[in-house]
Amino acid sequence: MGPHKNLRVWNESMQLVKKVYQLTAVFPKEELFGLVSQMRRCAVSIPSNIAEGYGRGTNAELIHFLHISLGSSNELDSQLELSRMFSYISDEDFILVDGLNNSVNKMIRSLIYVRKNQNPASSPQSQNP
Repeated sequence: MGPHKNLRVWNESMQLVKKVYQLTAVFPKEELFGLVSQMRRCAVSIPSNIAEGYGRGTNAELIHFLHISLGSSNELDSQLELSRMFSYISDEDFILVDGLNNSVNKMIRSLIYVRKNQNPASSPQSQNP
């Protein structure tokens, strides 16, 4: 098992992917190659880049991939707002998924902060927050 699988942020982001797929399964067919595809790709990008960063050998590379995950989370935030604006999702579903995305976003930012302030000689696997 890779070290990323022990991270709370990776596990919660995997739950976020599941929720996004469930939410978008009922979007209008005309959104299949638009908002649905974009939301799913953003959601999948979050845990994928966390995993890739932890698979790299340096702290700097980990931080780089965490920033990519953070960007995908921020992008998903806008897409969730659009989905609610177009009434593709209910306010209740929006609150649930947006809350999960915000939680993941905060964890990623915290992890970036910790890794930036860590001994630069340590590898991503030497500490498992």
